[in-house]
Amino acid sequence: MNSTVFVEMESFQFTKTGQAACGDDLQIKVLKNENRYLAVLSDGLGSGVKANVLANMTTTMALRFLQSNMDTLQSVETIMDSLPVCEVRKISYATFSMVDIRLGGVTRVVEMGNPQYIQLRGDQEVPPVRHETIVSKHWPDRQVECYDLKMEPGDRLIVASDGVTQSGLGEGSQYKFGWRRCGELAFAQERVRGNPEISSYALARSIAYQAYAISKNTCKDDITCLVVYMRTPRVMRLLTGPPYYKEHDREYALKADLGEEHTIVCGGTTATILERILGKRVEIDISHLKPGDKLPPAGKIPGVALVTEGILTLTRVCIALEQDEDLSQVPTPVRRIIDMMMQHDRIEFVVGTKVNEAHQDPTLPQDLELRRGVIRRISDALTRKYRKEIEVSFF
Repeated sequence: MNSTVFVEMESFQFTKTGQAACGDDLQIKVLKNENRYLAVLSDGLGSGVKANVLANMTTTMALRFLQSNMDTLQSVETIMDSLPVCEVRKISYATFSMVDIRLGGVTRVVEMGNPQYIQLRGDQEVPPVRHETIVSKHWPDRQVECYDLKMEPGDRLIVASDGVTQSGLGEGSQYKFGWRRCGELAFAQERVRGNPEISSYALARSIAYQAYAISKNTCKDDITCLVVYMRTPRVMRLLTGPPYYKEHDREYALKADLGEEHTIVCGGTTATILERILGKRVEIDISHLKPGDKLPPAGKIPGVALVTEGILTLTRVCIALEQDEDLSQVPTPVRRIIDMMMQHDRIEFVVGTKVNEAHQDPTLPQDLELRRGVIRRISDALTRKYRKEIEVSFF
C-alpha cells in the first residue's frame, strides 16, 4: 500500500443476551511485507459457546487460506467440509465474509450467508457488482458470492453479521422485516455526513449500538460490525519525562509542534519544560473530572490537546489497554489518552530518560515501573491489539 495511505480496520461486537460467549468471530491480519490487509467475519449458527467455537474454526481456516492464496472454491469447500451440518436445519454451522485488500486498494470480498457488504465513497454508496457466483458440486445448495472492487483513499467498507441487519425483527410495523441492509446503509451514510472523518472504530460502534437500540436495548442475536477505512494516516505524539541532558530541553519541547489535536504531554516536569521553552502556561481543566477519579485532573497548554500527571497515569493507561478495561470505569485522564490513541494510526512516543527521584519513594505503588518499561508495554498492546504503528525516540 502507498505509504501515504493507511488502512484502518476496527470492529465492535455485542454478545447475545444471556450467553457467555459470542457466536460471531472476527480475525484480522496485516501482511506488511505483501501490502495486504485480511479480515474474516464468521457467524456461527445459533449462539453461545458452541457457535463461538465453530465460528472461530471458520475464521481461522479462512484466514489461513486467504494468506496462502488458495483457490476460492477449494477454500470454501474445505471450510464447509470441515464444519458439521445441523440435523434439524440442514445448513452449515457458520456463515462467513472474507476480505482481502491488496496494493493499490484492489479488493476481493467473498461471502457465504452473511449480509452483503457496504462500500461508501464519502457518504455515497458504491453499488456492489457481483463478479461471480460459485456453486460447489459438494454443496449445491450453498452459494458463494465473490466481488472484485477497488478501494480508493476515503473509501469505507462495512461488513456485518446478520445480528445487525435483522435487529428489531418483528418489533412493530417499522421493523417488521428487521433493520435490513438498507437501514444499516442509511444510518452509516448519516453518521459519515455528520462526521466525514469518523474513525472505523467509532462508526462500527455506532452501527452496533444502533442495532442494539432497535432491538429495545437487548441482543436477540450476536452483533458484529467491521469497518475498513482507507485514508491518510493520522499521527499523534506523546511526550513524557525530562531529557537526560538539560541542554536538550529546547529540542525536546519543540517536538510538541504536531498540532493541538495530536499532542499529549504526560508529566509535571515535562509540562514545566514546555512552559519555560514555549512561554505558555498550563491551564487545569476540571470540566472532565469525575467523582472517584484517583489521578490528578488533566490540563491544557495552547497547542497541546492534553497535559496529565506522568508515570502513574501512563501505568493506568498500560493496565487498561492490556486488560481491555471498560473505559467508562477508568480515571478521566486515562480515558482521554486512550481515546486519542484510538483516533490515530501512528503514535510517536518521545521519552525523556532522566530518572525522577520521586519515583524512588517506597510509599508509591509496588507495580510502578520506570517510564521506558511502561512505554514498551503500551507500545506492545497498541501494536498487538489495535494494529497501531509505533515509533519511540529517547532524549
